[in-house]
Amino acid sequence: MRKRLASICCLGLLAPLLCAGAEEGFTSMFNGKDLTGWDGSPDLWSVRDGAITGQTTKEHPARENTFLIWTNGQPGDFEMRCAFRIEPNNSVGFANSGIQYRSKVVKPSYWVVAGYQADMEAGPNYTGGLYEEKRRGILASRGQKVLIHADGTKEVTGSLGSAADLENDIHKGGWNDYVIIAKGNHLQQFIHGHAMIDVVDEQKEKAATEGVIALQLHAGQQGKCEMTVQFKDLRIKIRP
Repeated sequence: MRKRLASICCLGLLAPLLCAGAEEGFTSMFNGKDLTGWDGSPDLWSVRDGAITGQTTKEHPARENTFLIWTNGQPGDFEMRCAFRIEPNNSVGFANSGIQYRSKVVKPSYWVVAGYQADMEAGPNYTGGLYEEKRRGILASRGQKVLIHADGTKEVTGSLGSAADLENDIHKGGWNDYVIIAKGNHLQQFIHGHAMIDVVDEQKEKAATEGVIALQLHAGQQGKCEMTVQFKDLRIKIRP
């Protein structure tokens, strides 16, 4: 029976992610109790109900996009797994965040980071996409396979599914499993085991090969930026 269950478990698009032994080699990035190993604004980041929690309020708004930065390394090739949930606390329904990777700290005084971002939001457009914070902008929208040529031009080379169909598997206001895989110049992002983007970045002067991992709190619209984002079960496997 155990063999049969294991066989069933390992079927599917992202079979390794579904099997019990798939966590081998992963290291926890969060102790579930406090922000040891992370650095960010104490007015905006805390631990709540066992999850890293970023929250902006009228009393504590984000003056600009700010980040909680992982301080235990600047990985190049890796696989990162976590769960996230995001919700707006404002009248316009705005909430935006993301997971930075292979990024650089560009303003330490306010924990500002630039680089690749696995995007997420409360709305229908950006979750799952690849954005480059403070640099080249949107590199791939949800459902796209993209080749960034050496001269910086972007070519959509294939489809992973329609953006609308992929969105149907994203739990609005609930927990979502996010996986990021970076290997050389090949970047992949998955939500609930479904491929969201697949990017090959050949623009060598701008493609990052290593850097910090960080969690974003978006400044949003002035006076309408109240939002909450949470992360849990963060773990990483560094690849040689």
